[in-house]
Amino acid sequence: MTVASDVKQCLASLKGVEASLSDLAARTQDEEAKRTVHETMMEVSEIVTDLKNRVGELERQELQYEGF
Repeated sequence: MTVASDVKQCLASLKGVEASLSDLAARTQDEEAKRTVHETMMEVSEIVTDLKNRVGELERQELQYEGF
């Protein structure tokens, strides 16, 4: 497995975590828990953005990684 495919697989997993946290925040009744879950989701969202940028860098540097 290439570095690019590993990063993309990690990105896909983190997007799933982000979606799960969003769903959990929406369903949680306890306001403190809701806030904590939402804050965690926002941190994961920042990481997802960073990894998307990294994937773009990998694809620009190594054309064979593009579209994987």
